[in-house]
Amino acid sequence: MWARRGSRPRAVRDTRYQSAYIFGAVCPARGVGAALVMPRADTEAMSLHLAEISRHVTKDAHAVVVLDGAGWHGSDDLIIPDNITLIELPPYSPELNPVETIWEYMRQNKLANRLYETYEDIVKACCDAWNDLIAAPARIISIASRDWANVS
Repeated sequence: MWARRGSRPRAVRDTRYQSAYIFGAVCPARGVGAALVMPRADTEAMSLHLAEISRHVTKDAHAVVVLDGAGWHGSDDLIIPDNITLIELPPYSPELNPVETIWEYMRQNKLANRLYETYEDIVKACCDAWNDLIAAPARIISIASRDWANVS
């Protein structure tokens, strides 16, 4: 949360720590996306996510997935479907990854500063936030498109 130096803004907080991870990808050209909500962020979860993306790629098309340098993105054990190519960005360059603006939108509008009673509530909130995003293709196109990143 952003606040003036020296101030103490009010925010919901809790000392329990449970997390869920949204593995999500969008296609800015088509305004679609694919995601899984997982209990861990690891190579197995990433392989499952790539399989989910693969299911959403148009028949006879090929997807390029832009990734940051997270360890599970480049593991030798990662299972990459035939219709997907991975492109790893250089370190410290989140502005080059269009999905970062999706995460920023979701944090600002759907997921930040909220308290959930159970782990299932966390998963439901993640699923609801993603489904709300996917229901608005124009929003995906607006948030994730980059003029300099068009491929034809």
